Amino acid sequence: MLALTGACTTLAAATTPASIQVYGPGGPAPAMKAAALAFERKTGTRVAVTAGPAPRWMGAARVNADIIFSGSENMMTEFSHSFAGQLDPSTIEPLYIRPSTILVRPGNPKNIAGIRSLAAGNHRIMVVAGAGQVGMWEDVAARSGDRELLAGFRSNIAAYASNSGLALERWKSDPSIDAWLIWNHWQAANPEIADQVFVEPDLVIWRPMDVALTQQGRSRSEAVSFVRFLKSDEARGIFEAQGWKR
Repeated sequence: MLALTGACTTLAAATTPASIQVYGPGGPAPAMKAAALAFERKTGTRVAVTAGPAPRWMGAARVNADIIFSGSENMMTEFSHSFAGQLDPSTIEPLYIRPSTILVRPGNPKNIAGIRSLAAGNHRIMVVAGAGQVGMWEDVAARSGDRELLAGFRSNIAAYASNSGLALERWKSDPSIDAWLIWNHWQAANPEIADQVFVEPDLVIWRPMDVALTQQGRSRSEAVSFVRFLKSDEARGIFEAQGWKR
């Protein structure tokens, strides 16, 4: 399983020339990179996946992007505005989805059992309040319609991160954070620093990874073929191994 190195604030660009240029956020990047390698082995066509916070790669993507991927629908909507005239909106498609989950310290020393446990106990919670998680924590905490659950959860939030990469750095550097509400694949990519506690079924939410072709990518058979590969059984196995579902 791929591990994220240096968090997702560090871009991951290929060091060799690539036939296909793919850009997106850090969360889906491990699975996307694994799929890119599988596609390259299968076809001989190189794929460069550049991942991290959008401001770091947006300039380059405006020059040569063939494919853009996102970590949520609202993120892809933002990309469609940022790349207006370049991104082909008719090609936007959600491919895989993943659930919200709770990351806890290895061994779960605080015996955290779920969202209700976090809201009721004296815990320090970290949430991501930007990028692909805009509104995620409140959607989870308020899904039951219980105002007191939402209020209890909010009162225990000790850290708001603007993106998941920064949240990962805070998790590593601040052991006072007891729990981190995030997507499940972050634990799959970093099993040595966190265990996973599932969000209760009635509170869990799911958000997708979308892909879209740029106008340039739509005109290139290699890019179209890579998007088609991402929908294949082989790619599905890669994504599902890292916590994503169709």
